[in-house]
Amino acid sequence: MKSILVTGGEGQLALCIKDRISFYDDYKFIFKSSSELDITNESLVHTVIKSNSFDYCINCAAYTSVEKAEKEQKTAFEVNGNGPKYLAEACKLSGTILIHISTDYVFDGINKKKPYIETDIANPINVYGLSKLKGENEIKKSYKKHFILRTSWLYSEYGNNFLKTMLSLSKKKSEIEVINDQIGAPTYAGDLADLILKIIISSSKSYGLYHFSSSGTCSWFDFAVEIFNQTRASIIVDRISSADYLSNVKRPHYGVLDNTKAKSNFNINNKNWRDSLSSMINKLT
Repeated sequence: MKSILVTGGEGQLALCIKDRISFYDDYKFIFKSSSELDITNESLVHTVIKSNSFDYCINCAAYTSVEKAEKEQKTAFEVNGNGPKYLAEACKLSGTILIHISTDYVFDGINKKKPYIETDIANPINVYGLSKLKGENEIKKSYKKHFILRTSWLYSEYGNNFLKTMLSLSKKKSEIEVINDQIGAPTYAGDLADLILKIIISSSKSYGLYHFSSSGTCSWFDFAVEIFNQTRASIIVDRISSADYLSNVKRPHYGVLDNTKAKSNFNINNKNWRDSLSSMINKLT
C-alpha cells in the first residue's frame, strides 16, 4: 500500500483530493492541516517525513492572499518559498516524490499574446508571485523527483475563492463591479485533484514542471457572469478596468497557461472552464 502525505489538509485542493480517495483502496492518505504540520518548521517537516514511509508528498500548503502578501512579505516567503525547500530536502532524504502546486502569477502577463509554456521566462510583478517562484526554484535546486504543477484561478466548493465570493455577493447585492481586462482560465480544484491522483496512480517518472488549467479563456467579468447565469442569480454585473479597482497589488493582465506538456505526458483531456463550473455548481445544488 502506498502512503501519501497531504499538507495544507484543510485547504480547497486538499479537500477536493479527500473527496476522491474513497476510490483508491490501495493508497493511504495522511492529511495534515497547517496547524498540525507547519511547513515553515524545518525540523518538524524532517521529523514527520523521516518517521513515516511516505511514497508521495502533495504540498497543498500555501500563503494565498495576494493582497496581504504585500504587507506580510516575510510570512509569504516563509510559507511559499522556504516551506517547499524544507519539504524537498526532507523528501530527498526519504525518497518521497514531491508534488507541489504553483501559479500563473509567476508571469508578468504584460506583453504575452498566447498561452504560457513551461520554458517561458518567469517575471512576477507582485510579492505573491515572487514567493511562489522562490518555492519552485528551491525545489528544483534541492530534489529532482518532483512534479511542480502551475495552475490558475483556482476555485471550488471549499474555502475562500472567487466563486464563493460571487455567490455570497449575489445574496447581498443587486449590482456589482468586476474587472474585465485580466484574462485567464478558471480552474476547478477538483480537476487538479484528478490530475494529481492520476500522476500517483500511474507511477509516472516524468518529473518536472507542468502547466494545468481548464481550457478556454475569460476575464473575471466573464467568469462572474457565467457563475450568475448558471446559478440563476438576479444581479447586475458591470465591467471595470484594473485601473478602476482599488488595490495596491499589480496583477497579470494575461495569465493563460498552455497545457500541451501535461496532456502529452499524462494523457489528460482538460475540460472547458464552463463545463467544469457547471459540474461543480451541480454538486452544490
